[in-house]
Amino acid sequence: MKKLPGVFSSRRKNGTLYYRSSVTYQGKHISLGSFQNAEEAHLAYSQALSLLHSPIPLMPGDHSPKNTVLPFTKWVILTNYKNNGLYIKTPIYLHKKFFHYYLSPQDVLTFDTDDLFYYSSHSIMRRGNHLFVADYGMQVNILSRYGIKNFAVPGRDYVFINGDQRDFRYSNIQVINAYHGVSREKQGNSVYYLAKIHINGDYIIGRYHTPALAATAYNKAADILNEKGIEKNFPRNYIEELSSEDYNRLYSTVMISERILNYADPLRR
Repeated sequence: MKKLPGVFSSRRKNGTLYYRSSVTYQGKHISLGSFQNAEEAHLAYSQALSLLHSPIPLMPGDHSPKNTVLPFTKWVILTNYKNNGLYIKTPIYLHKKFFHYYLSPQDVLTFDTDDLFYYSSHSIMRRGNHLFVADYGMQVNILSRYGIKNFAVPGRDYVFINGDQRDFRYSNIQVINAYHGVSREKQGNSVYYLAKIHINGDYIIGRYHTPALAATAYNKAADILNEKGIEKNFPRNYIEELSSEDYNRLYSTVMISERILNYADPLRR
């Protein structure tokens, strides 16, 4: 059988035959994926050439699964390379001051260009509302790049200013509560930070003038409860804005609710 252009045969570990396709454009060799038969692999090759040499710039939204065998991810990569002159191995399409990351034709994320280097080498995955990348063998929530902790609740601890939960530009994300057990509350014209800890229900630790003080109070309450024999792994807050000396000073002087100081585990009575 005559070898079709752009097609390479290979075998899986179990011995079954499959076909790979690739194309070269402006000196760059680009894999187009794996296919069940040589004809489909060649069709992907032909469609990729047509896209790359089209006199009319095609866009990610022009992909049609009815008319092309090219995977959508590869379509995005090729349209970006042709139109913007930059090859990126993840499904990113560049705009002037931002870029789109395509998880699917309907699931499109927006990022600042400051994040381009990171996401050009890290593939984003979605599990429900959880977006993460694999980094050094770990699943890393992409919200952590904005200082948002895993425990954070959208709408309470952080908000998307324009209401679009797929718009991850830094100007669109406002962190309200950065620390575990701390929430920002407003009473009249005054703003304070409420620290709570969950034992058998929520216990108020106190109300404080700054989030760092409330976070320190939470840590102190967690230490006190553990010392009292409460066998619970309370997460501790790391307060980056405080030096170790300032943290120790706040820790030693911060006031804690009497309910915490006098807490007795009902199961130990």
